[in-house]
Amino acid sequence: MQSIISQLKNNYPNFTFSKAHHFSWDPTKNIIFFNEEDKDCSILILHELAHAILKHNEYHRDIELISMECKAWDKSKIIAKEYGIKIDENVIQSALDTYRDWMHQRSLCPSCGATGLQSDVHTYKCLACKNSWQVNEARQCALRRYNNKKERA
Repeated sequence: MQSIISQLKNNYPNFTFSKAHHFSWDPTKNIIFFNEEDKDCSILILHELAHAILKHNEYHRDIELISMECKAWDKSKIIAKEYGIKIDENVIQSALDTYRDWMHQRSLCPSCGATGLQSDVHTYKCLACKNSWQVNEARQCALRRYNNKKERA
């Protein structure tokens, strides 16, 4: 594992690589965080590097995040070839499933259970019962949904 990290540090000196509990990319500090104890560490660190290379700094809709994740995985496969690493499609789909599940849960109306539409970064609105609710970030913590005052049609 140290070998790939050393190579990445040499090949991408504009990014800092730092040990952490979770894999992530911090665009404000150009830091790629990684957990070397994860069995898929080399794959996941390449995925975070892909986010950095692609300048994935922010998103405004959940669907944008899913798109960014897909693009980062595509870029990861290209980078992986340079280092002789094979990325199993099951690893990619499993990772994407976590985001798909996250997005689906955020979109469920806490009043009636129907799927709502995102109206801004933290707000959804139900087409069935007209309820609106706020959501937290919840990518690495428990999802919370908070009802807003019911809106009338």
